[in-house]
Amino acid sequence: QVQLVESGGGLVQPGGSLRLSCAASGNIFVVYGMRWHRQAPGKQRELVAAITRGGSTNYQDSVKSRFTISKDNAKRMVYLQMNSLKPEDTAVYYCNADIVRIGTMKSFEYWGQGTQVTVSS
Repeated sequence: QVQLVESGGGLVQPGGSLRLSCAASGNIFVVYGMRWHRQAPGKQRELVAAITRGGSTNYQDSVKSRFTISKDNAKRMVYLQMNSLKPEDTAVYYCNADIVRIGTMKSFEYWGQGTQVTVSS
């Protein structure tokens, strides 16, 4: 059994910062790619940032230069540092990862439950 749990969301004013964390736990052999998505009410879920096990990163244009994704392979955690937040960033943020379970050879995509980020004055 594998679980992903996000934390760090909350209410912030425009221009503020938040740091989201996501911890993977359970019957894990190795964690490969890790990603952050977000979904606002009534809108399509979108990919925000991604990072490979080797450390290569990619961002959506709307958050590039403001957000930074990072990870700790040993701790099996992924982070999203969000600076200069805008009201448009308001959404539920989800982490997900490609994980190989102990005793298997195939990776599966796992999702966390999400954490709410609200940017408002």
